[in-house]
Amino acid sequence: MQCLTAMKKYLTVFIVVLSLSILAMLVVENYSYIFSKRVHGRILNVARVPLNIAMIQTSGGTIPPQSFSFAISIRQEDGEIFTSSAEDRQWAVVQEGQCAEALLFPYPPWQLMKAGTYANARLERLFECPQSPPQH
Repeated sequence: MQCLTAMKKYLTVFIVVLSLSILAMLVVENYSYIFSKRVHGRILNVARVPLNIAMIQTSGGTIPPQSFSFAISIRQEDGEIFTSSAEDRQWAVVQEGQCAEALLFPYPPWQLMKAGTYANARLERLFECPQSPPQH
């Protein structure tokens, strides 16, 4: 009887440890998606990597993803400005002053040099900003 109780205890501990390990692995692998941030606001700037710099990095005749690399900044209505990098070709058509809804993916905190910043901005929606009333 004691053996069965001890076995149940060890099995329970094993299942809990296994579950926590799987959960931790999923969080580590999908950190950017789990903690992504949806930003809605006016585009302040979209800067593209100069083509000649991107072409220098070409190896094997393929076009490097850096050829379509952008740095973006979006100001929300509350005044907070978000910046991110992106390698999404959709950003090529975005112009300063338009409004956008973007999904920003944070670097995980264990990437110490980039922690707290965003990358791989995904353009969800692009539209003309509503006109604000004239200020007196």
